[in-house]
Amino acid sequence: MGKKRGRTAYTEDFRREAVRLARREPDRVAQIARELDVHPETLRIWVRRAEREPTAPIVPPTRALTLEEENRQLRRENERLREEREILKKATAFFARDTR
Repeated sequence: MGKKRGRTAYTEDFRREAVRLARREPDRVAQIARELDVHPETLRIWVRRAEREPTAPIVPPTRALTLEEENRQLRRENERLREEREILKKATAFFARDTR
């Protein structure tokens, strides 16, 4: 069984960006949620709220992330971006070699 987490507060900017990504690729909502470390149903709720009231806050603000939480989140994102960069490097090398 997965680990149980407490309630996490996300900034409005984070929520809006998550909604933008989910709207751009609606078939990948669950994957996008995992990448952002958000429960998929939470992301779906944010999308529905944003569709109902585009100018209203997606979720009423509760509290800002602590520096420790924000740091943890940024480290996860940084690691994901490093992995993506390595994949792109390998793909570029593979396709460059293939065109000769």
